[in-house]
Amino acid sequence: MLTHPHIDPVALQLGPVAIHWYGLTYLVAFGLFYFLATRRLAHPNFAALHGDQACSRQMVEDLLFFGVVGVIVGGRLGYCLFYKPGHYLQHPLEVLAVWQGGMSFHGGMLGVFAALLWYARSRQRPWLQLTDFIAPCVPLGLASGRIGNFINGELWGRFAPPDLPWGMVFPGSGSMLARHPSQVYQFLLEGVLLFVLLWLYARKPRRMGQVSGAFLVGYGGFRFIAEYFREPDAFLGLLAWGWSMGQWLCVPMLLAGVALWRWGTVRGRTVGA
Repeated sequence: MLTHPHIDPVALQLGPVAIHWYGLTYLVAFGLFYFLATRRLAHPNFAALHGDQACSRQMVEDLLFFGVVGVIVGGRLGYCLFYKPGHYLQHPLEVLAVWQGGMSFHGGMLGVFAALLWYARSRQRPWLQLTDFIAPCVPLGLASGRIGNFINGELWGRFAPPDLPWGMVFPGSGSMLARHPSQVYQFLLEGVLLFVLLWLYARKPRRMGQVSGAFLVGYGGFRFIAEYFREPDAFLGLLAWGWSMGQWLCVPMLLAGVALWRWGTVRGRTVGA
């Protein structure tokens, strides 16, 4: 049985300014996106997205900016609406208190979709062409965020069998019984494995919407599985059918992914054609 190492969540203290590890993992995520997106421009099926090198890098920087805005705004609003709507309806100003924590991946994803829709309309580009472009660049950023969760000792897993070799005690959970290190599971599934599968799948010419659909199905499926090992939010517990809120939010994501992939297969044109 392992014990979660106590790691100071503050990586660096500069006078009154505290730089947290979790914030640094966000910076790493954005850096990984930029690195992978510039590499993705070299894929033959996205040759039509850029002209000269300066223009292509400018597009990646624009997508990163709009993505950051979508993640922060959508992630915060999604948490408030999906997880604690009653509380934030009574205390609406606390929606702005992002320093108190509370972000939702599903809300952040919707925020990114909305930001990219605005960007696509302003640049007169097909929206699905952009979502197909960025989808394989996202999972490693999600993996970075799970490292931040592990460092903080938060979002721990459910109780594990006593003989599980990698079962881990999270003192912050208020229990000294071994739990599943669910942050590591999500790091491996939603982050590393999804990246490998999606990157390889997206290297070949695909019809518009197929890569985006594959991302929705891949993340939704892996997150649904990982939620069986993750402790549900204490203020919500398990909902209908014994599923957590995270699992219920994955259901429309999975359905939308299947529908989008099917639509791309039947009606979408090949990206870059």
